[in-house]
Amino acid sequence: MSSISVSPRTLADAVPGGLARNVALVVGGAAFVGLTAQLVVPLPFTPVPLSLQTFSVLLVGAVLGSRRGVLSMALYLLAGAAGVPWFSQHQSGWSFASFGYVVGFVAAAWVVGRLAERGADRHVLRTAALMVLGNVVIYAFGASGLVLATGMPLQRALLLGVVPFLIGDLLKIVVAAGLLPAAWKLVDRRH
Repeated sequence: MSSISVSPRTLADAVPGGLARNVALVVGGAAFVGLTAQLVVPLPFTPVPLSLQTFSVLLVGAVLGSRRGVLSMALYLLAGAAGVPWFSQHQSGWSFASFGYVVGFVAAAWVVGRLAERGADRHVLRTAALMVLGNVVIYAFGASGLVLATGMPLQRALLLGVVPFLIGDLLKIVVAAGLLPAAWKLVDRRH
């Protein structure tokens, strides 16, 4: 009887284990985002700090896939809203200007995870496009959240909540576009 090797759909599928693996990956993804949220550079002209959250959210979505990615970011959101101080600048709760971005993390993890399951994270240009799309989703929720939380007009929310982060997010996209396809090459060598 021959053994059939099944290619993993996501990088997380290359890790052995069943339910225990999935729980560990979901919790680990939330913790990873919580840790990277503390690497913050406050910007004096905007209520939104510069952090590595978006980068880690998009990586978690791509690596875990849509379901585990959503569960991981939902855990991050719900635990933080309930009082775990792991949002940027050790915030918790839901009444702060950048909470819309946190809500957007759940949607972005699903979008990025879904596309990664279809192989969009295996080549440099497609990975870059995947990350751009994920950032757009986060920006849409984040800017909308700024409007709701502060009452500022949408144009000002875009100016303060999106524009200052474009160059940094471009750099993060470049890193992810190299990192994810390289990780797939390592996984493919094992299978």
